[in-house]
Amino acid sequence: MCSKSCFYYLFVILLQFHAPFISEIRAAETNKPDPDPGRDIYNYYCYQCHGYAGDANTLASTYLDPEPRDFTTTSPASLSRAAMLTTVREGHPGTAMVAFKKVLDDRAIGAVVDYIRNTLMSAKPANAHYHTAANGWPDHGRFADAFPFATGETSLEIPWEDLDARQRAGKRLYLSACITCHDNRNANQTTPIWEIKAMSYPRKHYSHREQPPDALSGASVHQLHEHPVVDTGLSEQGQLGRQLYLQNCAFCHAPDGSARNWIGSFLEPRPRDFTANGFIAGMSQQQLEQVINKGIPGTSMPAWKNVLTAEQVSAIAVFLKSTFE
Repeated sequence: MCSKSCFYYLFVILLQFHAPFISEIRAAETNKPDPDPGRDIYNYYCYQCHGYAGDANTLASTYLDPEPRDFTTTSPASLSRAAMLTTVREGHPGTAMVAFKKVLDDRAIGAVVDYIRNTLMSAKPANAHYHTAANGWPDHGRFADAFPFATGETSLEIPWEDLDARQRAGKRLYLSACITCHDNRNANQTTPIWEIKAMSYPRKHYSHREQPPDALSGASVHQLHEHPVVDTGLSEQGQLGRQLYLQNCAFCHAPDGSARNWIGSFLEPRPRDFTANGFIAGMSQQQLEQVINKGIPGTSMPAWKNVLTAEQVSAIAVFLKSTFE
């Protein structure tokens, strides 16, 4: 039986595997010098376990044993810079702290260690916290109705009819905009460790400065692509294909077919965007069925021939042709 932390180890390893490619994208997205490269590196590689403020108050802490280090209770005098450089470079055996020497050079490792020491272990400025105006969250208190669900104070399992009007509004907001990073739905219950929990993962470094969050979906650019395509005059076979698509394919290709949902934006190479002009039109029914059946080597597109029947594969192909052609 896999230990309760092994799933998170896989997540950390996957993050490292994609790190060089993601770093290239980020370098290409901006020509401006980074005013604080250590903070930028920390907020990409470290916060999933240690938290934006360095207090390790993260979902990862509920999985990992031992828990990630809380830098806010660690003084620079008790942990030397040399020891921290070694830990980031080589990892820490017996913990989830993996070696970053393959994805970060010595200068980057030094920068992130200095940020941790000078900011999280010492000064603790307000900008180390995520939900601040400086990070694009003006008046974060306006989302207060969702806070009890994010902290676990109010269980997500409480039936809707047992919630008052404010709690129902908070639950809707939490489910729409907060749950990806603040999944505390099992805070009051014990559930199998293999049940999926959302991890706090950077959404391609989405900036709230450029796209301020609205009351429901603006906190995630990917939420816009979680709406299923509308069933407009599909045949019976196409309707079956739509149902099968949403059950089996939308996880990567997004419910709207754009592949611009959270998972789709994370995978490399990117899943196919069915809404792209001309793609589905250029594929025959037979070609689509072949790809679904056999998968695409070197990508995250698996073979479905041992999961779906020939009739089901054909139905999905009909849905794709009818909807996106």
